[in-house]
Amino acid sequence: MNLQVAVVIALRALLRNRERSLLTVLGIIIGVAAVIVTVAIGTGARGSIEASIAGLGSNVIVILPGSMTTNGANVGIGAASTLTVDDGLAIAHQVRHVAAVTPLVSLRTQVLSQYNNWQTNVVGVSPSWPFVRNWALSTGTFFNDEDVAVGSKVCVIGATVARELFPAGEPIVGATITIGNVPFRVIGLLASRGHTFGTDQDDTIVIPYSSLLERLSTSANGPNVVSALMISIDAPQNIAAGIDAVSRLLRIRHRIAPPLTDDFSVRDLADVAKVMTSAGLTLQILLASIATVSLIVGGIGIMNIMLVSVTERTREIGLRMAVGAPAEAILLQFLVEAVVLSVLGGAIGVVLGVFFSAIAAVIGRFPFTFSLPTVALSLLFSAAIGIGFGYYPARKAAHLDPIVALHAE
Repeated sequence: MNLQVAVVIALRALLRNRERSLLTVLGIIIGVAAVIVTVAIGTGARGSIEASIAGLGSNVIVILPGSMTTNGANVGIGAASTLTVDDGLAIAHQVRHVAAVTPLVSLRTQVLSQYNNWQTNVVGVSPSWPFVRNWALSTGTFFNDEDVAVGSKVCVIGATVARELFPAGEPIVGATITIGNVPFRVIGLLASRGHTFGTDQDDTIVIPYSSLLERLSTSANGPNVVSALMISIDAPQNIAAGIDAVSRLLRIRHRIAPPLTDDFSVRDLADVAKVMTSAGLTLQILLASIATVSLIVGGIGIMNIMLVSVTERTREIGLRMAVGAPAEAILLQFLVEAVVLSVLGGAIGVVLGVFFSAIAAVIGRFPFTFSLPTVALSLLFSAAIGIGFGYYPARKAAHLDPIVALHAE
């Protein structure tokens, strides 16, 4: 018996019991689909995380104020007022490997145009902000050092703010919007960035930090205190040295000596990416383990149904042997039947896996990835399951006594 004939016979045998065959390969279908979905989600999520981190800037570290205690309660990092604009200037001029520094001051407030109003985030930064954040403008220009020096009432807005405040086709650059109670002239429109970690990056307005501190802020911390310092390091390999140098400079400026603790905190965004990627990889391994268990359960189901098939077709096996079919032909027949069953289940699992991967990508808002190596490996693993769990029933069929088989009921 050649392989082609064995496949035809196997398909006929499976089609005689369609429902039973489908239920038998259900574990294989679920397992293969789960593997493909798991790989797609893991790959897409990692790509999304990497893109999100890249969207926050190039080789960026963030300096946050330290924590403070109020009435005995520690309110956490970022609550203290320990960072100033002068700290940022000192870092920019005195620390090696620093490419650019921008202070950050922010508030959330209502913004109005002549057409509509919208509540959004207003961020005060320096002219180096587009470089630090690696964020280009789609039209217009960014403000300059002179605008910061005089606290100019100019702004650059994100795509979401533009969409909410202005009708489609309406000129945006040159228009006037009111932030709080202060009119600002729009001089540029940021390129769209989309969502990062669930936050709409385009829902923002960027103005000179001096304008926010002097014209919009009601903080009692003073006109020079900022919420954070965002620093761009010139190369990835210099990030560790840059963090160490920045920390030493701030300790000197803030007069911090042992045993006093730092009144600031340094965050490396690359470390954030590593932690999130590691967590995603752990979840991916967990889901892959569950999928593997499902495949093994499916293999056991194939073995079980093949044993039942051997029992049901004992007389058929005896008849084949009586007319001259060798044991190898009987072994091949049932082994091919098990492999065809598992591969068909794997093919259905691939189709379902791709379908649900696309749905997951839409829901999770990450890129849909289709991995041909994963599909090929899943099908090969399905065939291996068929061979591994189908060999014992096939061997049992091949070693039946022809006389006993012919007399079976």
